[in-house]
Amino acid sequence: MISYEKLWKTMQKRGVSQYALIKTHHVSPAQITRLKRNESVSTHTIDMFCKILHCRVEDVMEYIED
Repeated sequence: MISYEKLWKTMQKRGVSQYALIKTHHVSPAQITRLKRNESVSTHTIDMFCKILHCRVEDVMEYIED
């Protein structure tokens, strides 16, 4: 399973809110909901978050064995 728990921690460290993602960076609220539910998202979405947060993929997601 892919977990996006690290995304929320990285956002907190960088001071980026969900509101800022939607209003400033034009991230779809549906994408945020998918991430909250640990559902699949495209690599484009992961790339976008890495650019916004100036971080690496490992700071956004991790694989957790079932």
